[in-house]
Amino acid sequence: MDVDAREIGPGMEGSQGQFPLTQNVTVVEGGTAILTCRVDQNDNTSLQWSNPAQQTLYFDDKKALRDNRIELVRASWHELSISVSDVSLSDEGQYTCSLFTMPVKTSKAYLTVLGVPEKPQISGFSSPVMEGDLMQLTCKTSGSKPAADIRWFKNDKEIKDVKYLKEEDANRKTFTVSSTLDFRVDRSDDGVAVICRVDHESLNATPQVAMQVLEIHYTPSVKIIPSTPFPQEGQPLILTCESKGKPLPEPVLWTKDGGELPDPDRMVVSGRELNILFLNKTDNGTYRCEATNTIGQSSAEYVLIVHDPNALAGQTGPDHALIGGIVAVVVFVTLCSIFLLGRYLARHKGTYLTNEAKGAEDAPDADTAIINAEGSQVNAEEKKEYFI
Repeated sequence: MDVDAREIGPGMEGSQGQFPLTQNVTVVEGGTAILTCRVDQNDNTSLQWSNPAQQTLYFDDKKALRDNRIELVRASWHELSISVSDVSLSDEGQYTCSLFTMPVKTSKAYLTVLGVPEKPQISGFSSPVMEGDLMQLTCKTSGSKPAADIRWFKNDKEIKDVKYLKEEDANRKTFTVSSTLDFRVDRSDDGVAVICRVDHESLNATPQVAMQVLEIHYTPSVKIIPSTPFPQEGQPLILTCESKGKPLPEPVLWTKDGGELPDPDRMVVSGRELNILFLNKTDNGTYRCEATNTIGQSSAEYVLIVHDPNALAGQTGPDHALIGGIVAVVVFVTLCSIFLLGRYLARHKGTYLTNEAKGAEDAPDADTAIINAEGSQVNAEEKKEYFI
């Protein structure tokens, strides 16, 4: 009579004595599973492995089931190990190791088979896509067990806002999973790689990927680039019409003031360039570059003003008359300042009186002599003589 199935860890071997020990096994579909049954103490008692259908696979070292995928790995009184190669999903289930004591003792090992997801496929892209259109891409993979995980990446950045669907396959063991990505495209998406990545434990950390490179068609963008910022009379000028678009616009159309180029001998169009060989004032005007592809049309304008080289030289060179006038003013102001400063210093050096006043001989000083002279003190002030 069989006892209850159980799995005993290494720490319990001593207490259980004569009892078979097994371990659950997980293997990828198509791989090889090793089923091992060990007995710590065995007094020459036979061991047996049987499958989920209770068919005996091996009894000691004797093969009981005719299946070339099943082989003996090791057989002794203490161990019976067998291998199952090219494992399929139908091999999954509970395997039993029996130790033929009285009563028979058994231990169960569950074999889990992982279903490998098929290489993913991206659908929904039809080339080309017009700028501004809504694109819907679907990534799908079948045969995964358990259900695989799908992730989307654009420019190496993961896109989170996606839809996920899981369906059971006809075998009722594996799953088909799909994920849908919706986004509106613009010209920056042209040439971008959108990646669908499938992660699953059966892939050993190496995910399966599918990639879709986007092709977006859009109207041209146009810009005119002059060869010089200051076109001068008598010099050449090249106007380059830089146009981007998909399909690439070719060729471009040049016009002046809304009409054809007036002087084809001097105004030569080469590819996207307009070459004006010798500029003159009659070339002044608005030049227009127009680019067209199958999606649409775009244009840019450039206003040409031809400058007189002499006028430009006068504007850019130094004004000698202005500089001379400034120098003259500075010199005049300096001389005036020196004159006034000298006069100021001389006036404050001292006041000197002559001894011509009457009574000067008897006076102790010049001021007293003047006061003693004929006339009032007011008159004395008139006789003062200043020396500079």
